[in-house]
Amino acid sequence: MRAYFDKLLSSSQRQKTLPLIYPVLIALFAGAIFSLALAPYHYWWLAILSPALLYACLRGRSAKQAFGIGWAYGIGLWFVGAFWLYTSIHVYGDTSAFLSIVMILIMALVMGLFSAVQCFVYRRFFPETPLTFAPLWVLFEWAKTWVFTGFPWLFAGYAFTERYLDAYAPLFGVFGVSFVVIILACALVEILNRRLFWAIPSAILLLGAWGAAQLTFVEQKNQKPLTVSLIQGNIPQDLKWLTEYQVKTLLIYANLSKTEWGRDLIVWPESSIPMFQTDIEAFLEAMKVQAEKSGTAWVTGIPYWDLAESQTAGYPKYYNSIMASGDESDGLYKKQRLVPFGEYIPLSGWLSWVLPGLQNDPSMSGFTRGTDHQEPLNVKNHPLGSAICYEVAYPNLTRRNASQSDFLVTVSNDAWFTGTAGPLQHLQMVQMRAKENGRWFIRATNTGVTAFIDHNGHIVKKAPMDQEVVLRGELPAMQGVTPYMKLSDWPVLIFSVLLLLVGWRFRPRKVDVSFKSRR
Repeated sequence: MRAYFDKLLSSSQRQKTLPLIYPVLIALFAGAIFSLALAPYHYWWLAILSPALLYACLRGRSAKQAFGIGWAYGIGLWFVGAFWLYTSIHVYGDTSAFLSIVMILIMALVMGLFSAVQCFVYRRFFPETPLTFAPLWVLFEWAKTWVFTGFPWLFAGYAFTERYLDAYAPLFGVFGVSFVVIILACALVEILNRRLFWAIPSAILLLGAWGAAQLTFVEQKNQKPLTVSLIQGNIPQDLKWLTEYQVKTLLIYANLSKTEWGRDLIVWPESSIPMFQTDIEAFLEAMKVQAEKSGTAWVTGIPYWDLAESQTAGYPKYYNSIMASGDESDGLYKKQRLVPFGEYIPLSGWLSWVLPGLQNDPSMSGFTRGTDHQEPLNVKNHPLGSAICYEVAYPNLTRRNASQSDFLVTVSNDAWFTGTAGPLQHLQMVQMRAKENGRWFIRATNTGVTAFIDHNGHIVKKAPMDQEVVLRGELPAMQGVTPYMKLSDWPVLIFSVLLLLVGWRFRPRKVDVSFKSRR
C-alpha cells in the first residue's frame, strides 16, 4: 500500500505546477460559488464542482501553499455564503454599510481558517487521495458545530436535501451525505486525470443511495393526525421590541388566531410574545382558558424570566423559550444554543460601538443557555420535540430533542434577514433534520418561511414570506427510530478517523512536497 501512495506522490511531483496565484484565485472563486448549490438557488452540481476545484488546486502543493489556497477558498465560501448577515448588521444593527462589509469580511477571514487548516493538514500529513481529503472535510464540518460555540452553516450535504444522495441522511446524517458528495467530487478530478478506477467507488456510492432510499425506519402511528395552524404575524424587526408596539404585536397574533380555536394545535413563532411572562400573566391566563375551552393546544415562543433560578443565582436569568399550554398540553423548553450578537453580545462593554442599534434591544439583555436533555413539550398527550431558530443547524442537538418525540416543532424569527438567502438556507436545514430523524417538522416563523415538512424532509405546505398568514395542515405522529437517531454522527466520524489513520500509516515518506526551487 505504501508503494501505491508513493506512486501517487511521484506522479503529482512530475506534474507542471502553475504559479501559486492561479490556484489561489481559482480556490477563491470555487468557494464563492459554493452557496449557489444551496437554497434558494439549488444548483446542486456546484456542491461537487466547488470542492473538486479545491482538490485539484491542492495537487502537488506544499503544506504552506495549501494553507493559503484553503484560506482563499474559505474566504470566498463565507463572504458570499453568509453575506445575508449584512441585513442584520447594517439595517437592524444600525452599522454603516462600509463597516458592515468589513465585519462580514472579518468573519470570512476567521471562518476561512477552517478550510485553511484543513488543507494544510491534508498536504502536510496525508497522501493525495479522496480517501484522505473527504474524511478531513467531514471532520472540519463537524468541528464547525462546536468550535467557539459553532457556526454550522454551508455544509456540502445540504445541497442534496430532497435530492438523490439525501437517502444517506437517515443512516449517517448530513455529515454522511457530505462525505459522499466530497468523494464524488474528488473522484471526478481523479477520473479526469485518467485514474478511471475511481468510477467504480463512485458507482457504488450512487447505487448505495438508491438502496438506502428503499429502506424504511419509521411509520405513522395508528392515530388521527393533529390539525395544526401556524401563525405568521410578519412583525418588522425594527418594531418588534419597541414598548409602544408590544400590545399591537399581541393583538396581531390574537386576531390571526381567532378563527383557529377548535383545531388541535396553534403555534406562534419565536418571541411572538415580546414580553416576559411575569409582565403579561393576565394575557397568558386568558389564552390558556380560551385554548382549554376550545379543546386546543397552544404553543408560543416567549422570553421567560425564571424567578426561582434568578433568586438562587443572585442575578436575573432570562431564557429564550417555547411554552405549551391549553387543552391536555403543558411544558417549557429553554433554548440551549444562543446566537452570539443575536441573543447576547460577547464582551458587550467593549463592543458596544460595533452594533449600537442593538444595545437597547431587550432581546440582547443576555439570555441564559438552557440545560441539555430537556423533556419534550406535552401537546395533546403527544411528546413534541422543540428547537428554537438557529438550533436546527446543530444536527446532534436536534437529534437529542427528537428522541422520544412523535413530531418536532421549530419556531424562528428570521426578520433579521428579510430579502436574503438566509431564511431559505435555514429552512433547508430543517428539512435535513426531519429526514435524519424520521419525524414531521412544523416551522412557525415571524416573517417566513413557515412550513409543514414531512418525515422524508419534503415540504408539504409553505406560507408566502413577508405576509400575515395562517398556514393550516395536519401533523401525523411517527414511531420508530432511524439509525442516525440511535447512533448520532459517530459512525461517519469514526470511519473518517480510521481512513485518516490508514492514510497516515501508509503515507509516502515525504508527503509535504516543498517545491523550494519554484518559489
